[in-house]
Amino acid sequence: MNGRRTRSDRVTTTREAILAAAERLFAEHGVAGVSNRQIGQEAGQGNNTAVTYHFGSREGLVSAIVRAHTGRIEEIRRHMVLRTEGSDEVRDWIACMVEPFAQHLADLGVPSWFGRFSAQVMADPAYRDIMAREALGSPHLARAGEQLLRCLPDLPAEVGEERREMASLLMVHVIAERERALAQGARTPRESWQRAATGLSDALAGLWTAPVSAHSPG
Repeated sequence: MNGRRTRSDRVTTTREAILAAAERLFAEHGVAGVSNRQIGQEAGQGNNTAVTYHFGSREGLVSAIVRAHTGRIEEIRRHMVLRTEGSDEVRDWIACMVEPFAQHLADLGVPSWFGRFSAQVMADPAYRDIMAREALGSPHLARAGEQLLRCLPDLPAEVGEERREMASLLMVHVIAERERALAQGARTPRESWQRAATGLSDALAGLWTAPVSAHSPG
């Protein structure tokens, strides 16, 4: 029994080391810019097949990294959505999208890597669907999105789709750049993740509520 437990503990420790190494390397160099050999070496694994053995594929590894973070983010968002139910304010529902991500990074401390990892994955067509499925597919994020659109009943569907894409890109990359600055000890416009999330939510509220121009002929 003790032998089995010890082996299980070793497997868990190895998986966690690989996840941590891969997240950092992917955040710094992109998913395509890092080999399994590099990840294994960074994780202290002499076996070049360690990543494949534990995660099956690059896609499985990326999914595992995302899942390692989304549970906590989703729990923070669940509480926010419950508190926000019934609100007709656009910004309230935007905050439900932004603040849980920022709060999670604040909880991780400095340096963290998940913000930059997320930006790298979202920019890579080969892996973007994994992020969409694992992170952006959360039920409470979907609820916030539904309620946001309910608060904008006159927004044309195609404009709503366009602004959803803009908002997603802005949120991911602004958060990634703040995380990068903190890791490098650089100055940031806001002194805390909470205040940074407030500023980002304000900006996204402006994006979502901006006037919609009439189509020009031709």
